[in-house]
Amino acid sequence: MNKIAVFASGGGSNAQKIIEYFNNSQLASIALIVSNKPEAGVVTIAEKNTIPTLIIEKEKFLKGSGYTDDLKKEGIDLIVLAGFLWKIPALLIKTFPGKIINIHPALLPKYGGKGMYGFHVHQAVIDNKEKESGITIHYVDEQYDHGQPIFQATCPVFENDTAFSLAKRVQQLEHEHYPKVIEEILFNNSK
Repeated sequence: MNKIAVFASGGGSNAQKIIEYFNNSQLASIALIVSNKPEAGVVTIAEKNTIPTLIIEKEKFLKGSGYTDDLKKEGIDLIVLAGFLWKIPALLIKTFPGKIINIHPALLPKYGGKGMYGFHVHQAVIDNKEKESGITIHYVDEQYDHGQPIFQATCPVFENDTAFSLAKRVQQLEHEHYPKVIEEILFNNSK
C-alpha cells in the first residue's frame, strides 16, 4: 500500500477530494497531511478523517532538514502538493526524487512562478484576454511551477469572467482530475 503525504496551506478542497478518492483504495492511503498553517481548513479536514497532521515551521523546512526524517519515518511514497504555497527545498526534492507532484491552476508554462497562485493566476489570465485556461499537474523541481508536466486539462475563459468565476471552473478540473492522475502515477510506479 502506497502512503501519500498531502501538503496544503489553505482550505483543503483538493485534499478532501483526494482523501475521498483513496478512502477504500487497495493502492494507496493518505498517511499524512502537512501544513504550514495550524489554522488552515485542511487541518480540520485531516482531523475529521483521522489522518495524522504535521505542522511545519518555515526555518526548519526551508533551511533545515525539510522534515525529510518525519516523512521517511512515516514511509511516505508520494508527496502531493495541493495548494501548498512554500517553495519545496532542494533537500526534500533530492530525498524524494520524482516523488513530488503539484497541481497548478493554469496551463504552464504560462502563468507560473513566484506569486502566481490562486486569484493572482486567474486575474492574469483574464487581463491577458486568454481564450482558455486550465490545470497543469507536474513533477516538482527546484523552480516554482517548472517541473516536467504530467497532465493538463483546459476550460474556456469567457468575456464576462471574473477571477472568481474562472477559479470555480478551474477548481472543478482540479477535483475531477488530480486524484485520478495521482492513482495513475502510483499504479505506474508499482509495475
